[in-house]
Amino acid sequence: MITTIPVPYVDTNAAALSFTLGGPLLPALDTLYLEVPDARLELRLLGASHQAILDTPAGRLIETVACLPDRTEPLPDEWDEAGYAFRSEIRVLDPWRLRHLRTKLGSTRSALVGMFPGSPDALTALFATATADGIRWRTWHSYPQTGELAVTSTTVKVTR
Repeated sequence: MITTIPVPYVDTNAAALSFTLGGPLLPALDTLYLEVPDARLELRLLGASHQAILDTPAGRLIETVACLPDRTEPLPDEWDEAGYAFRSEIRVLDPWRLRHLRTKLGSTRSALVGMFPGSPDALTALFATATADGIRWRTWHSYPQTGELAVTSTTVKVTR
């Protein structure tokens, strides 16, 4: 699903993204829900990027990848912890590939693409899918003014 984010695009860059596990829930501009056996995922589109909330019998996981004024830790290349695996990389933004990604994910029920008004190449895209033993989500955060695309991938094993 494609949605227009009701806030103006603020110039920033991929280096401004930070990563946290835990922390407060932030106001969502739009939300994607996915149910899998023994788990419920809520992917939240923020004005500053994304937040994922995963509820399982083992507890709640909150992942935030966003440009937040009080966070200065850089986005890690990887983070592994007890069944949780996070990966990120910064790529060169290819406008043609970005448009292809927007079109492909825009027609997928398990995806949410947030477009900023007036900036067609500025977007945040979220996609989730069940795995054999849990759930996986991927995200794309584009920064057209710097030619960057921040890509993240998270996999969580859900204990049954």
